[in-house]
Amino acid sequence: MNHLSVRVFRCAAPAFGALFLLVAPLRGQGDAASLYKTKCAACHGADGKGDTTVGKKLGARDLNSAEVQKQSDAQLTEVVTKGRNKMPAYEGKLSKEQIAQLVAYIREIGKKH
Repeated sequence: MNHLSVRVFRCAAPAFGALFLLVAPLRGQGDAASLYKTKCAACHGADGKGDTTVGKKLGARDLNSAEVQKQSDAQLTEVVTKGRNKMPAYEGKLSKEQIAQLVAYIREIGKKH
């Protein structure tokens, strides 16, 4: 590398690092939304209310409800991990990181309604 390339790299590297830090959480939100859509929305609905044909049949909880939203992250993680009633367990099917993303997404759904 010549001196000009080194100087450009030294100036650009922090900017790219900062950009990554700003974009990474947005990517995580997109991943969580996509994960929710593929794993949860069929029963809980896109809005989390459980107002789907399958959700009504299985008694899916309204994720916006105070009852769900007052649960701790650890409690919600346990439900997603181990399952409850007719909800399947996602342990071994999703990583701990993915389950944490879903719990965070459930919190976001609760804030929107």
